[in-house]
Amino acid sequence: MSADEARLRVSEIFLSLQGEARDAGWPTVFLRLTGCPLRCSWCDTTYAFAGGELRSLEEVLSNVRELATGAAGRTVRHVCVTGGEPLAQRPCLSLLEQLCDDGFEVSLETSGALDVAAVDPRVVKVMDLKAPGSGEAKRNRWENIEWLTGRDQVKVVIADRDDYDWAVAVIDRYRLSERCEVLFSPCQGQLPPAELADWIVTDKLPVRFQLQLHKLLWGDARGR
Repeated sequence: MSADEARLRVSEIFLSLQGEARDAGWPTVFLRLTGCPLRCSWCDTTYAFAGGELRSLEEVLSNVRELATGAAGRTVRHVCVTGGEPLAQRPCLSLLEQLCDDGFEVSLETSGALDVAAVDPRVVKVMDLKAPGSGEAKRNRWENIEWLTGRDQVKVVIADRDDYDWAVAVIDRYRLSERCEVLFSPCQGQLPPAELADWIVTDKLPVRFQLQLHKLLWGDARGR
């Protein structure tokens, strides 16, 4: 599929601070694609399941470049492609490649349910593993782990102790912390953050605890 033919269904494109993972705190252009085959119980972007606007790949790239360009020659270098599930749209692979060609530091937030093998190796994959509390643990594509490198990150949202114990077993089974960075996030409104932090410290887990910075700053405001 050529760049002229490629079309993407886009929920929103906006500039904000990255709130999660290794790049937390950096000014970032977010590109949220529409559609997701999963229905996680704790999903906070259900508005991206449907709707959106069908746009050409070049139009999307132009919008990202415009948002990234500031005054006095300053340029935002970080771009995060998220969803929904971005890989549910085939042109997403071309989008990621083009963003890398433009010189951006690109991250992809993906559910882990779809094949990541064809993702441009310059892209940092931030891949979820769905714990039982999500209701979608059966959708984990375990083959994806083989495609993770030290540049990538695995994220697990933890809703309760059962989720935590499940995640610890997965880390041990696949030696995930030796392959890439592992992030544990407390499910907002279900697990007190300090409780998860205490479990991690007590067990001396080789994982990184994280809170969603954007929610601490702006709540659940869309486009922030």
